This record gives sequence, structure tokens and C-alpha cells, in this order.
Amino acid sequence: MKILSLVFLFFVLISNCSQPIASKAISYDAPKPVEGLTLVAPRDPFKTDPMTEIKSLGAGWIAVVPYGFSRPGEAKVYFDNKEQWWGEGKEGCEETVKLAHEAGLKVMLKPQVWIPQGWTGDMDFQTDSEWEAWESGYEEYLLTIASVAEGKGVELLCIGTEFKISVQKRPEFWQSLIKKLRVKFSGKLVYAANWDEYQLITFWDELDYIGINAYFPLINDETPAVTKLRKAWKPIIKEMESIQAKFDRPVLFTEFGYLSTDGCAYNTWELEKNMRTFNINEQAQANAYDALFKTFWQKEWWHGGFVWKWFPETPRENSRRYRDYTPQGKLGATMLSEWYGQQ
Repeated sequence: MKILSLVFLFFVLISNCSQPIASKAISYDAPKPVEGLTLVAPRDPFKTDPMTEIKSLGAGWIAVVPYGFSRPGEAKVYFDNKEQWWGEGKEGCEETVKLAHEAGLKVMLKPQVWIPQGWTGDMDFQTDSEWEAWESGYEEYLLTIASVAEGKGVELLCIGTEFKISVQKRPEFWQSLIKKLRVKFSGKLVYAANWDEYQLITFWDELDYIGINAYFPLINDETPAVTKLRKAWKPIIKEMESIQAKFDRPVLFTEFGYLSTDGCAYNTWELEKNMRTFNINEQAQANAYDALFKTFWQKEWWHGGFVWKWFPETPRENSRRYRDYTPQGKLGATMLSEWYGQQ
């Protein structure tokens, strides 16, 4: 019996030694500085206060988007005109900020220029005079937004969104604009660079954040697994850390999000064009959120970001919006609440 006992003890010890040593559990409990949602501007004034639902999710910030408009090839920016939706203009933005602050939410004002059948990243002009005319109009637009931001006590102002060619060809304009905005606005400043543009920006150290619209193509699986997504983030993390160290500014995801369709963690801009043809896949969207948070939450230099996007009222389950970026009424909202609701 003694020999059998010793043999049994030997195998127990061998078995225990062969098991991997348990690593220290990672705690994700600490909130990030920015746990935000991008609020879709409504066509008409709010029917109900949208901040109640946002607060219940655990979010602490919203992004409010006062849209400007440019026509293709035209060196002009239009803002706050009769053709705009209420929520996109000055009055709607001011009311949205007011409601957010009353609910205890912080705000980023994020001006964006919409170009019909175009993209701001492709915007280009042949002559300096054309560039200067457009820049004059854009500066007027931004200074107007800055006045709203200062008057309403907005915490963060975005100076531009995805001007990929402009920021490379005309960095002096952006540096000049930043100086003028610093005089007008006492809060923090960020620029929202597209995922393939942020490494090209030369003026990050003149802002308070490195802003990235984080639609990085990760893996082309119908329902991407969290483990595979985290692996796909690794080379991106290395590049991001290099830029962050160079400019010594925290990284803020000025936009991040995923459609609720098959393959949502790959070339999002291509999926958008044919959204209705793809299968609804809530799990894919939820997995993509989970992988992003598990990848970045422990990074001290990552200060969070703004989910794209959130409607003032939970949208009906029509074919377009149900596949759209909003996590409302989906598994994605449950996943967000698990992360945002930890504080």
C-alpha cells in the first residue's frame, strides 16, 4: 500500500507540474478617460431625451457632429443652412450639448464635412488660390463651432475629420488653425485621422490627442473569433505605439465601430456599399468590440474612444439600420455595457 501511495503521489506531482502556471488575472475594472458614443444628429428636435439610454449603457461621453457641406471641386464650406437637419446645425448642437451636460455626460464637438459622392480624404485642388479659398471657408466654419464649444463648456473639440490629402499637402494651414482655435477655445483639441492616415500627420504634438478613426481591416472571417482578432491587432499596436512615443500624446479613437454583418472586421468601407446583401451577424459585431477592448484597455496610452454610432431613439429593425453600425437592440449593446458599465 505504501508503494502504491508513493506511485499515486508521484503521478499527482507530475500532473500538476505539467499544467501551465496560471497567469495573474488581468483586471479591466478601471474606466478609461473616454467611454463614448457618437450621437446621430436628428432631422427634427428630440422627441425624448436620448441621454437617459446613453447613461444606462455606462457611457460617459458623446460626440456631437455639426456637419458642414462642400460640393465636389468647389472651394467652399456651407454650414447652418436651411437644407440641414436640425441636429446638424448650430441650434441642434447647442441643445444636444445642453442635454448631455445636464445628464452628467462630457462632449466632443466633431465637425465633419460631407461631400456628395465623395470623401474628404480625396479632396484636392490644383492651385494655391483654390486651396486658400477652401481653407478660408473651413476656418470660418471651425471658428464658429469653437465659439459654440466655448460658450457651452464643451470639453473636447475635433479640428477635422479624415482630410488625408489636405493634412499632407497643407500642414501649415492646420498648424495655423490650431493656434487660432487655442485662442478661441479653452478645452482640449484632437484631429480625427483615418486609420491609414494617422502615421502621416506631422502636427500631433500641437494637439492634446492622437485621434484615429479606427476602422483597421483585421480578418476576413464571417464571425471572427476574439482570439484571432486580438492576434490581428498586434502589428497595428506596434505601429501605434511608435507614433505615440514619437509625439508623446495619448491615443483616442475618435471613431470605432463595426457593422452587424458577416465579415464586419475587415474592409468596412466596402461592406457599407452593399450592406443589405450581407447576412445579419450580431455576434460578429459583439466579438469585434470585445477584442478591441481586450486589446487596448490595459494600454495606459489609450484613452478610449467613441463608438460609431448611436441613434437618439432605438431604430426600428428595418433592413438597413439593423445591419448598420449602431449596437442598439443587439448583442453589441450588451457587450458595450459590460465594458462601459464597470466604473
